[in-house]
Amino acid sequence: MAKDPKFTAGETTKLAWYIARMAKRGIAGENVYQGDLEKKIDRIIDGARDREEQAAAAARKNGK
Repeated sequence: MAKDPKFTAGETTKLAWYIARMAKRGIAGENVYQGDLEKKIDRIIDGARDREEQAAAAARKNGK
């Protein structure tokens, strides 16, 4: 698995909220659908990775 990026405070809060919702659904049973929450978490992680890549590209551009 790729290294997780540094998350902003808002991203951390959203991740915690979605993970808590997944845990609550997990209590309801093994066969409860959680794919929607997994997609939301993946979207947040992908957005954070994109943000870090853009920041790194900007730093390289300004460093030259």
